[in-house]
Amino acid sequence: GGSAHDTGKGAGIIMTNGDDITKLAGIETLKNPLPPLIAVNTTAGTGSELTRHAVITNEETHLKFVVVSWRNIPLVSFNDPTLMLDIPKGLTAATGMDAFVQAVEPYVSVDHNPITDSQCIQAIKLIESSLREAVANGHNLQARTKMVEAEMLAGMAFNNANLGYVHAMAHQLGGQYDAPHGVCCALLLPYAEEYNLIADPERFAELARIMGENTDGLSTRDAAELSIKAMKQLSEDVGIPHSIKDIGAKSEDFDLMAENALKDGNAFSNPRKG
Repeated sequence: GGSAHDTGKGAGIIMTNGDDITKLAGIETLKNPLPPLIAVNTTAGTGSELTRHAVITNEETHLKFVVVSWRNIPLVSFNDPTLMLDIPKGLTAATGMDAFVQAVEPYVSVDHNPITDSQCIQAIKLIESSLREAVANGHNLQARTKMVEAEMLAGMAFNNANLGYVHAMAHQLGGQYDAPHGVCCALLLPYAEEYNLIADPERFAELARIMGENTDGLSTRDAAELSIKAMKQLSEDVGIPHSIKDIGAKSEDFDLMAENALKDGNAFSNPRKG
């Protein structure tokens, strides 16, 4: 999973680029190559086995930060869906929703391009057709295989088109409350994208169609809003909690988390600037 892969990346960063990894937060801060890393993936979620992102938690400050560099990409990665058949449904849902968010955010990112668009579209379609089935029956090999294909495509997409406010905020929730990353992303997704919708309504209308919503005869705005509805429905179907209160979020922490989210390396490619 992502935590294991990022631990490997973090160890490599410290070995070759300095023992204080907190000073290396940001984008392309690494000057030296990492030791060869072989990643064997056991969850269909983060895409860390093939991405340039390393997410690190500072346990003293409860902050997550990212070290983003092409030097972080593993030398070899393996994705075998048979290794995932016995993953509990809660972990399947959380990691699967992380993959879904990592397909949606690059699709609406300011850095998207035709190549990443095609990767996102296929990843979203695969997740729409397989995540519910994988949660319902973990031994459904076809569903597991589709989820592996989807998370790899999403990883390739955000490697190049980047993410947005969902991940920037999810890092704060996860760091502050030690909550599962995929759950944090899923909880935040519909609200962040509802905020983003006015930045490119046509793209969100297209996103609704990709997710299987019938937009015939609807205005662009009404069609776009169906994408938000579909995001909420997918989360509900796979058992994601309904509120950040369910993972322990406290209102007195919001101002600090919001401030830190805007500094997160994923915030800069968000389609709407806040």
